[in-house]
Amino acid sequence: MQKEILLQILEQNRMDCSHFCKNINAENIDLRLTEQTASVGFIYRHIGETINLIGEFFGYETNVEGTTMGQKDTGVQYDLEISRAYFENGYNTLKTLVVNTTDKEWLEEIDTAWFGKISRIKLFSILLFHNSHHCGQISLKVLKGKKQ
Repeated sequence: MQKEILLQILEQNRMDCSHFCKNINAENIDLRLTEQTASVGFIYRHIGETINLIGEFFGYETNVEGTTMGQKDTGVQYDLEISRAYFENGYNTLKTLVVNTTDKEWLEEIDTAWFGKISRIKLFSILLFHNSHHCGQISLKVLKGKKQ
């Protein structure tokens, strides 16, 4: 039953984030709330990169580079289709993770460069909350943002 619960939690997170991210396009990718805040496109790329890079802590290889982690948005134009691919691939990897991880393994600790030693379920939770947080930022910027 645990696997089914985690799959439903993951699917809800994906659905909620996809609801906001499906509206990202060439016209709104540069929107920001202020000059100091990150753009829609930067945050979208950040979500995709983060999912894939955290996937490495779970043992899934990626060729995605972390160009947004700990960085400020300097106005670099990210390819929207690559960001979409990162986003989708990341969520597909998380689904594979849930399907292939046993109940016992979720409580086992793994070493991460970012969080130290942490249980798989805590890392999974951090990632889902991270995505929700940033998808809320995207939603607000699409609704209220301006080109700076």
